[in-house]
Formats: sequence, structure tokens, C-alpha cells
Amino acid sequence: MPTKKNTTPNATEDLAFQKKVWITVAIFSFIVILFLLIHSTFNVFLLILAGSLIAIFFRALSSKIQRKTGWKEGICVSISVSSTLLILVALFWLIGAKVQSQFVQLIEILPETVDKAKAWLNETTTGAKLLEDALSSQSLGKAQGFLQQFFQSTFGVLGDLYVVLFMGIFFTISPEIYIKGIVNIIPQKGQEKGQEVLDTLGAELRKWLKGTLLSMFVVFAFTAIGLAIIGMPLWLVLALLAGLISFIPNFGPLLALIPAVLLALAQSPQTALLVLGLYILIQFIESNFITTTIQKKLINMPPALIMIGQLFMGTLTGAWGLVLATPIVLIIMVLVQELYIKSRDTNSNQADK
Repeated sequence: MPTKKNTTPNATEDLAFQKKVWITVAIFSFIVILFLLIHSTFNVFLLILAGSLIAIFFRALSSKIQRKTGWKEGICVSISVSSTLLILVALFWLIGAKVQSQFVQLIEILPETVDKAKAWLNETTTGAKLLEDALSSQSLGKAQGFLQQFFQSTFGVLGDLYVVLFMGIFFTISPEIYIKGIVNIIPQKGQEKGQEVLDTLGAELRKWLKGTLLSMFVVFAFTAIGLAIIGMPLWLVLALLAGLISFIPNFGPLLALIPAVLLALAQSPQTALLVLGLYILIQFIESNFITTTIQKKLINMPPALIMIGQLFMGTLTGAWGLVLATPIVLIIMVLVQELYIKSRDTNSNQADK
């Protein structure tokens, strides 16, 4: 008769321990591979998000046209996309030549104004020290490495813009296909909640985008009027730059301020002070009135949290991360509120009953 193999308790415990070790190693390896995959392809997700924002804009405009006219959805979507593109082309045709001319002048003038700024800083001991540290080979090397990483793109700048634009148009034409595809990935018992979360995300992003575009227009208009009153040359390109970069909160106004002040220094120190005061005033109005009004219609996004998101995204993914940090923070906050906080409060209320 075959002898029965005795399994001692110690051998059983060793097998169980080895199994746990292998399971832990497998889970850790999966997490590492997933993290590396996400890190290497995260810029693609950013392009998808940018395309989604364009689609949200087109869809919001088409919905407004449909409410006003009662026309069919397809017609309103076509009008939304075509009219937006035609307006952009018309604006470029009307003011494009002037903006291009002023932009070329700005590029030509900036080196001269930088030299004047250097001379002005060298007049003081502190300024000379700051200039020496900023122009040291170590600082220049760090700045060059940062700029190379910051301005890296997935398919090149024009390629990224092409992908974002056409992806946005595709999302606009048939958003239901993509939304339904995402919902179908979710287990069946959670699909209703998933649809609800996606609807909430769309509504919040729509309100945020509407407020942001309004804020950009106000910054452009106020900057153009203020610079024209001061008598600044190249006021149109500076105002356009300020309006466009104000899409990026916190850091956008600072980036727009630098060429304006440098150009004003070429006129006189008094003009530079006037321009600095104008930009600070516009930023104060935008932050305390326009942004505050927008935030009342959205979930509360603390400014420090937005800045932290910008620092992380800008460092990890470059310019696209900095530009899209605010909607990413908004998405994360909506997901946390919908998937965790509301569920926690519901469970807490049920437990109390």
C-alpha cells in the first residue's frame, strides 16, 4: 500500500508564507509596471483631456444654439464647430498681420531691453549679485535642462495641436459612443453610478470652462485698454498674450508680466512701474471678483491646492501639465466627492438610523 505523505504544520506554514510572498511580489510588480506605463503615456492622457475640453466647449455652444432655435442636434453641432473655426479665421485675417508684425517687433526689441535691464541691475550691489548668480554656468545649465523638459511635447507642438483639435471634433460629433464605452468598462452594478459621475464631471468642467473663457476675455480687454492709455507700443500682442496665458492661474499673469515690463523698461522706469501697477490691478480684479464669482458655481477649489497641482503637473509633464493642472484638480475633487465623500455620508446616515 502507498504510504501517506505526512505534511507537518511547519511545512504548511512555509508553503503559505511562500504563496503570500509571491502574491506580494506579483502585486508590487503589477503596480510598478502600471506606474511606468502611466508615466510614459501620461502626456497622451493630457492630450485626450485637452480634446475633451474642446468638445465640451463645442457641445455647450451647440446646446445653447439648439435651445434658442429648436433645430436638430446635428445641425447645431455643425454650426457650433464651423462658426467657431470661421470666427478664429476671421480674427486671424483681420488682426493677424498686425499681431504678427508686433510679435516680430517684440522678439527684436526684447534682447535690447534685456541688456538695459542688466545695466540697470548692475548699478546696485544687490542687483549685480543677483545677475551674477542668474547668469552663472550652473544656473544656466539648470534652466536649460528645465526648459527642455518643460517644453517637451508628444508629437511636436503643431502635432499636439492637430491631435487635440481633431480629437475634440471627433468627441463633439458623437460623445455618446465614448461615454458609453467608458461606462461599459465598469462592472454592471456600478454603471449607474459611473454614468452619474461622468455627467457631474461634464457639468463641472463646462461651468469651469465657461468661467475661464470669460476671465480670459476680461483680462485681454482690460490689458489692451490699460496699455493703450499708457501709450505702450505693441499693446495688442501684449494684451493677447496676457489674455491667453491667464488660462493658467497663478503662473500665467507672471509669465505675461515679464515681456510687458521688459518692453516698458525700454521706454522709461516710470512706464515700467505703470505697467507693473496695471497688471497687478487687473490681476486683483480678476482674482477677487471674476474668479470668486466663477468659484461660487463650482465645487470649492482652494488656490493652494491648484498651485500644488500645477507644481506637480508642470514638473512631471511639462507645459501641457501646467496648462491642464486646474481641470485635473477639478476632476480629482469631483471623483473624491462623488465616489468617497457622498458614499461615506450615506453609509454614516444609514448607520445612525
